[in-house]
Amino acid sequence: MISIVDYGSGNIDAFVNIYKRLNIPCVVATTVEDILNATKLILPGVGAFDETMKVLQESGMVEALNQQVLENKIPVIGICVGMQILANRSDEGELKGLGWIDADVKKFDVSKLPQKPYLPHMGWNNFKNAKESDLLKKLDQEKGFYFLHTYYFSCNNNTDILTTTIYGEEYTSAVNSGNIYGVQFHPEKSHSNGVTLLKNFANL
Repeated sequence: MISIVDYGSGNIDAFVNIYKRLNIPCVVATTVEDILNATKLILPGVGAFDETMKVLQESGMVEALNQQVLENKIPVIGICVGMQILANRSDEGELKGLGWIDADVKKFDVSKLPQKPYLPHMGWNNFKNAKESDLLKKLDQEKGFYFLHTYYFSCNNNTDILTTTIYGEEYTSAVNSGNIYGVQFHPEKSHSNGVTLLKNFANL
């Protein structure tokens, strides 16, 4: 069962509606017990890094998430800021991330960006696969995904990079380390590509 973690950050209903249209069962996880009963997890996120980590910590779910992801090795995907909190830290804030992937979150260098308004990186952009993954099956690279972010994920291990995107310079737009996945874009706003990616995640 796919469990979409509701810790006060992210558009939960959009994911529920997509899975409902796909006839794929999912639930909204609001308690530790919900997390421990999950077989797959989605960590949505909208907003700032510290705010997202704060509400996640206050939810009391972090220990259960660590158990499921790090010990039980169930598949998890972080989306947008939900991906960024997989890292060790962020230039955007002071709090520590979950540290599930060895990475830091950095702010785009505006001197390398093509045109104003420089930030946030907003709108549609394509991507390039850095390695093969079942998560990326049947995706249209040219059609791409919808992005909205000012900070980007910088992996310390290149083997964790799943896709890259160019915005001024090439940066990591999706990651994968074992059972842990993250995407910087918003699949729930990315039409057919987003639906395909969420279906792929359900089939992992």
